[in-house]
Amino acid sequence: MATLSASASPPWPNPDQTTSPSSNPNPNFLPDQSQTLDFESLMPQQPKSPERYRSPAASPPGFSSAEPPTVLHVAFNQDHACFSAATDNGFRIYNCNPFSEQFRREFDGGGIGHVAMLFRCNIIALVGGGPNPHYPPNKVMIWDDHQGCCIGDLSPRAGVRSVLLRRDRIIVAAEQRILVYNFLDLNLLHQIETYPNPKGLCAVSQLSDSFVLACPGLQKGQIRVEHYSQKKTKFISAHDSRITCFALTLDGQLIATASSKGTLIRIFDTVQGTLLQEVRRGANVAEIYSLAFSSTARWLAVSSDKGTVHVFSLKVNSSISEEEKPQNPSNSDTAITPSNSSRSFIKFKGVLPKYFNSEWSVAQFRLQEGSHYIVAFGHEKNTIIILGLDGSFYKCQFDPVHGGEMAQLEYHNFLKPATETTM
Repeated sequence: MATLSASASPPWPNPDQTTSPSSNPNPNFLPDQSQTLDFESLMPQQPKSPERYRSPAASPPGFSSAEPPTVLHVAFNQDHACFSAATDNGFRIYNCNPFSEQFRREFDGGGIGHVAMLFRCNIIALVGGGPNPHYPPNKVMIWDDHQGCCIGDLSPRAGVRSVLLRRDRIIVAAEQRILVYNFLDLNLLHQIETYPNPKGLCAVSQLSDSFVLACPGLQKGQIRVEHYSQKKTKFISAHDSRITCFALTLDGQLIATASSKGTLIRIFDTVQGTLLQEVRRGANVAEIYSLAFSSTARWLAVSSDKGTVHVFSLKVNSSISEEEKPQNPSNSDTAITPSNSSRSFIKFKGVLPKYFNSEWSVAQFRLQEGSHYIVAFGHEKNTIIILGLDGSFYKCQFDPVHGGEMAQLEYHNFLKPATETTM
């Protein structure tokens, strides 16, 4: 069931203003025409959402109450230029480069458990969460920040585990279902049954000329890939154990997967289902929190509960830009330590464990073990962005030739902007 209201939308609000969300636009967050959804020109006028869905006045960046809120969820937008933080009293939107809080919306005593952005668009998907959810946890609220209110909602009749947005689709992950909705009229287009999926695992491509969706299959360790443009479905038996994390490239042609063991990461071709590469995070069992491809699919970043972020070199891409290719032809992806050093054991293949023939990460960054972090590649060359549920924001840089420990470029506590630290 879905409801939608439509009306004209004023510009994005200025986060420095404490007046209503419809006043003065924020120059850093003005969406272009391709990122602004004009529902009024596409659909008939409908009644506005109930008043209880209307936002209070925006709080200015840097404003802090007596105690910082509890972060329930963090997520990057589609191009990793921004990120959102869902808290037990609302949500906040931040810019990554340069780091800055763009705006926040706080609800009196109500929590948001999940926020999904659409690039820098005014439309945001919200799901209630925390001890006192502001919205029902089994509904997806479509928030228009131009109007400062919800203009529609989706009711999948099950607890919402996650939400993903494309310019043309809204994807909702429930415990054992994936639901695909049309963005403009919120009509349900496709429903997929899955293996139990408490984390709401799902991934979608973001290129306009192709729509690829990946989700758990019906069996343990299986990935289902829908190529909607080709009207083709592919099942991939990725692991023997339960799938705990996966990620698609922007074009949806590659998928990286991890199981509940968390030791090996596998990269598959989504069209044929072929295993292209396997890399090793470590020898001990770990929970993988996030996987992220670089924009050219040359690198893969991994975060886990072990407290180390790894960057792996990939050999499977076919679209590396010239400027990102190594200057020295001898510095190929397979020639970087420690992966190369492990190859000295190849003559003992069949004698020594597979562990010694594994491909290891090129670069690492150490964090607090046990804390929850997600990772993405930054817009600056050879940089990664790390977000933590503890409010931490790191920008790090890795050496693509020599590898080793990454250099920390920045650190901020996004819950306390005034106490930020830059390294």
